[in-house]
Amino acid sequence: MIYFTSDTHFADTRVLRIDRRPFPDIVAHDEALIQYWNDIVGADDDVWHLGDFMSVRGGDCDGLLAKLNGRKHLIIGNNDPETTTSASGWTSVQHYHELHIDDVHLILCHYAFRTWNKMGKKSINLHGHSHGRLKPLPRQFDVGVDAQGLRPVTLEDVVKKKAAPKIASVVTQGGGHANG
Repeated sequence: MIYFTSDTHFADTRVLRIDRRPFPDIVAHDEALIQYWNDIVGADDDVWHLGDFMSVRGGDCDGLLAKLNGRKHLIIGNNDPETTTSASGWTSVQHYHELHIDDVHLILCHYAFRTWNKMGKKSINLHGHSHGRLKPLPRQFDVGVDAQGLRPVTLEDVVKKKAAPKIASVVTQGGGHANG
């Protein structure tokens, strides 16, 4: 399976206040997000984390990555320090990526776009950064934890939740194979 998430902000106490995440402290926050991730993601799954993974105050990024199931890909966000982007536990690290799942062309970036590649050909923009506060354009979805119940999601999950039935039917056809 392929999962998407963003804006976990591990070890960043600001999210408890700014995003009103329901935890008494950052330790409980981080433990819960690790548990939610591992309840969904298996060892052979891929997770595309679309930025703002952890605070520099979190210490060893590789130690945290080792606690999380799956092969992890990072799309760099505005709050990802060099200690995060240079960690060896990432399968890949980049600012932007295009991915095909069945017949769906995905545009992955930390930031929501106003326009994106192949937008007129029904491509989908997955992003984070806005913490569930940005009104999306058609075929644009915030996969950040604040918009997705604090958990990684599949493309099918996010599209079914918010998209028109026509888009959902395109995504749910086929076997979930990825290219690119």
